[in-house]
Amino acid sequence: MTADGPTPPPRSDLLAGYEAGPLDEAIEADATIRPGYTAIFEAMTPGGIEGLRLTTKDLDRRRVREGISFIAEIDGVLTEQPFPLDPMPRVIGLADWDAIRAGLQQRARALNAFLDDVYGELRIVRDGIIPESVVRNCPGFLPDAADLAPGGRPRATVVGFDLLHAPTGEWVVLEDNLRVPSGLGYAVANRRTAAAELPVLHPWPGLRSPETVGADLLDALRQAAPPRCPRQVPAVAVLSDGPANSAWYEHRLLADLMGVPVLTPADLSGDADGVIATVDGSPWPVDVLYRRLGDDELIAGEAADPAVDELLVAASRAGTLAVANAPGNGVGDDKAIYAFVHPMIRYYLHEEPLIGDVGTWVLADEGQYEGVRGRLAELVVKPVDGSGGTGVMIGPDLTEDEAAAMVAEVAAAPHRFIAQEVIRFSAHPTLVAEGLRPRHVDLRVFALVGRDGSVVVPDIALSRVALTSEGLLVNSSQGGGSKDTWLID
Repeated sequence: MTADGPTPPPRSDLLAGYEAGPLDEAIEADATIRPGYTAIFEAMTPGGIEGLRLTTKDLDRRRVREGISFIAEIDGVLTEQPFPLDPMPRVIGLADWDAIRAGLQQRARALNAFLDDVYGELRIVRDGIIPESVVRNCPGFLPDAADLAPGGRPRATVVGFDLLHAPTGEWVVLEDNLRVPSGLGYAVANRRTAAAELPVLHPWPGLRSPETVGADLLDALRQAAPPRCPRQVPAVAVLSDGPANSAWYEHRLLADLMGVPVLTPADLSGDADGVIATVDGSPWPVDVLYRRLGDDELIAGEAADPAVDELLVAASRAGTLAVANAPGNGVGDDKAIYAFVHPMIRYYLHEEPLIGDVGTWVLADEGQYEGVRGRLAELVVKPVDGSGGTGVMIGPDLTEDEAAAMVAEVAAAPHRFIAQEVIRFSAHPTLVAEGLRPRHVDLRVFALVGRDGSVVVPDIALSRVALTSEGLLVNSSQGGGSKDTWLID
C-alpha cells in the first residue's frame, strides 16, 4: 500500500512505447506485467534497453562462433546465417504444457496409425473418412515406400508440431511435421547460449533443463530397431548430407547429445543383410539411421548417392536396417491431409481430439473450393506440399495485383492448395530497433514415438518469432528468430 491507495501494478522502463495486443503472453493492455514475467523483468530492468542490445550482440557473436546457424535461400543464393535468439525468454505455464502434451501424444498416435493404414489396407479411405482422391493427389504419397518400415515399428519416430496460441486463449496445431522435423537441437542451443550470456536469469528456480532430450531421442531410435537386428542394444547413427544441409549444426549437436556418430552416405557400405559404416577408419555395423537428409530422397527426388539409396532401401525391406523417419511420411503432413486429423483421431483411436486445429478448406474438393473461391483474398492459401513457409500467401497482406495472381494460380490447379482462416496469434515482447515490441510467436513441440505406440513429449520446445511488425511468418527461412522457451516447475 501507499499513502494514496493500493500499490500500482508493476511496470518496467523496458516497456517504454510498448503497446500490448489482445493476446500478449507477457504484458497486459495497460502495460502491467503478467505474474509469470514479473521477476524476469525485475532481473533484466537494471541494464535497460541498451543492456539488452549489448546482450543481443553478445548472443549473436557467441552463436556465430559456435556455428549455430541455418542455410536459407536469399536472392537465389544459399546463404549461411546465424539463427537469431531474442534475449526475452518465453514462459509456458505447466497447465498449458500438460494440455499440450496430452493433445500431441494423442495426435502422434493417430498420425502413425494413418501412415500404417495408408501404406497398408487404406481402411480410412474404404470407410469414407478421407476421399481417395485426396490421398492419391498428395505429392508425399509414395507407394514404393510401403514396405520400408517392416516389423510393426512406427513410421514416424520423431514428430514435430507447430502450435499457435489463438485469440481464444487455446492452443491449436497449425502444422504436423512427419518427414524430417528440425528444431530439437536449436532449442537446446538456445538454452545453452542464453545461460552463458544472460547470467541474471540463470540458474532460475524450477526451470526445467532441455539437456535430457538426447537420452529420450536415443531411446526412441533404439526402439525403432529393425526386426532382424542382431544386437540387444541397437547401434544408432545420425545420417546427414553434411555441411550443405540447412540444419548441419543440429545434426552434430543431436549426435553429440546421444553419443552416436554422424554419418554421410559416403560412409556407408554393405548389402541387404547388413549396413556397415566407416567410423574413424574402422567398420561399424549400423542398425538404426536417424535420417536427416532431404524429405524423401531414398524413394523420390534427387539422391545424395544413388548406390547408397539402393543399399538403404534393400536393407530396410530386408529388415536389417531401420531408417527413421521412414520415407513416404509426407502423405501424413500434407496440408490437405491436415484437415482430416481430427476425423483420424476419432476413427483410429475412438477418442475425441484433445487439442484444436485451424479450420481448413481442401481446394481439391470442388464443393469446398466453391465455398471460398470468392474470398481467397481474405484467407491464408498454402501449397499442400509446402514447408518452411515456402509458398504461403496471406491474403490480407497482398496487394491487389498479388491477390489476383494468387487467385489465378489457385484456379489453374486447385488440388495443389488448401485455404485457412487468418489467425492473429499471440505475441511476445521482442527486442527490435525501436526497443521491446510485441511480435508474433509460434511453438514447435516434439513427440518421440516408441515401438509399442507409447509417445514421449520431452520437456523442450522451440519458440519462433516473426521479427517484423504484424508479421505472421516465423520460419527462420522467412526471416524469423527464436526465443528460449521456459518450462518452470
